[in-house]
Amino acid sequence: MTPDTRDLPMSILRSKRDVSRFQILVEITEHQPGIRQQEIATKLGVTPQAVSEYIRELADEGMVSANRRGNYEVTKAGIEWILENAEVLESYARHIRQDLIQQVAFWTAIAAEDLRAGEDAGVFMKDGFLYAGKQQSAARGTVVADAKRGTDVGIARLNGIIDHHEGTIHVCKVPRIQQGGSRRVQKDQLKEIIATTAMVAAVGVEARAALKSVGRDPDLFFGAREGVIEAAFHGIDCAIVIVDEEFADFVKRLEGRELVYVIHDLIAP
Repeated sequence: MTPDTRDLPMSILRSKRDVSRFQILVEITEHQPGIRQQEIATKLGVTPQAVSEYIRELADEGMVSANRRGNYEVTKAGIEWILENAEVLESYARHIRQDLIQQVAFWTAIAAEDLRAGEDAGVFMKDGFLYAGKQQSAARGTVVADAKRGTDVGIARLNGIIDHHEGTIHVCKVPRIQQGGSRRVQKDQLKEIIATTAMVAAVGVEARAALKSVGRDPDLFFGAREGVIEAAFHGIDCAIVIVDEEFADFVKRLEGRELVYVIHDLIAP
């Protein structure tokens, strides 16, 4: 039986303890029998002691069994508990998508042409912005109010998947002034890179000077790191010229966001 969404506040969603138990059972099910407490703790971001306590509880309740080697397996009772709570989570997600989001959420887009209230419109990404128009598109919604071409327009009851690809970030390393600054940058290579990108940013005065030396003002300087990441998420290919001491930390941020990036060492020998 599908859980009533009115009963959801009293379910797994209200209990941090049950959420942790659910995650542990799922991890064991996925990797059994070759998984240990330390691996589960690392995956879930909790302490091994907490995992040990939860597994002891689950074993006492007959949902987990352990062999002599210290490996774990989920029992039939454990599988049934997983399925029961997965059904609750699935029902709640369905409630959010169908009963809430599609009915009350408005998406703001740019009108690709004159649109009238109540019209069915295709929704698509272009140059990093969300557009709505009369063309065929995988994602479609209903126009909320009349809108002229080029103005903002509200879209309700959005259905389908918006075709979207994240942009590539070209990370161009340049030296600090102590190592020569902009005078020691491979200018021809820098020109080639920025010619292929829609947005260019600079981190450090030396990076800004390097761009100026090839006839380009940066689109972003203050808040350049955040701006480049946001632009890439919106599908824009970017170049960020960055001084060497800031380079490593920025690359780590990109790895954490799982964005595509290409490294260019522009420090001349």
